[in-house]
Amino acid sequence: MKNIAVIGAGTMGNGIAHSFAQNGFNVAIVDTKEEVLGNVLKTIQLNLERQAKKGLITAEIQSKTIELIQPFTSIEKAVQKADLVVEAVSEAPTLKQAIFQELDKHCPEACILATNTSSISITQIASYTQRPDKVIGMHFMNPVPVMKLVEIIKGYSTSEETYQLVYNYTKALDKIPVVVNDYPGFIANRVLMPMINEAIISVFEGVAGVNEIDSIMKLGMAHPMGPLQLADFIGLDTCLSIMKVLYDGFKNSKYAPCTLLVNMVQAGKLGVKSGEGFYSYAKGLKEAEVSQRFR
Repeated sequence: MKNIAVIGAGTMGNGIAHSFAQNGFNVAIVDTKEEVLGNVLKTIQLNLERQAKKGLITAEIQSKTIELIQPFTSIEKAVQKADLVVEAVSEAPTLKQAIFQELDKHCPEACILATNTSSISITQIASYTQRPDKVIGMHFMNPVPVMKLVEIIKGYSTSEETYQLVYNYTKALDKIPVVVNDYPGFIANRVLMPMINEAIISVFEGVAGVNEIDSIMKLGMAHPMGPLQLADFIGLDTCLSIMKVLYDGFKNSKYAPCTLLVNMVQAGKLGVKSGEGFYSYAKGLKEAEVSQRFR
């Protein structure tokens, strides 16, 4: 079972494709935006070069990895021989519904359909298909080639066979699978997002500044990155989407997204992807400085 299809060529999609190809899988990567698809191999090549310079991979693995990745604009063509499909598009239920209905229609009968969703119910996504036993969550962490964790989420109808195959796929990527149950936010984001939201509330209420909050969490809690800068890297729109899933799922006010987060997303200040969030990235990622709005 060596044929993988990845749906979505954004940050997560290209990282997932990179990781599978680096470990010897044939990978078809799909995106409807040709400009995104056109850059995906360049991005993966740059990341492979960084790995090679650090001695993490050989020159042979570097060249073979690129050879194993084929871009497509059509889901139907990309999944014809797929053993496993990993969907990695944005956290929009209607978009995922359309994609999984199309995957169900065109994928081989035995193909497993996985989603990289960070919060949306696997059972809900499975309901869009005629193969709910073959639908499962594979929540990779960013950056995918570096991070070891894959949060595996079993839906209500996910079969033991599907789970075991996905567990084995994860191990084949030299990653660590950790299994959780299908509840809003699973574990990673059920714990992480309220922390990020509370950090945003602390800025909103004037408890402390952006740099101060991030410094406290880095220096005092040994976090490699503060929660506000991490929110910028995740994307404030994604953070808001996940908080809405948590709030809708639990109907508990502790999951209500901060008004400041809502306003920043509405203003288009989404973090790294837009060039500004809690930090400004005009000078590049390494020279990021607190946004003028929060100084």
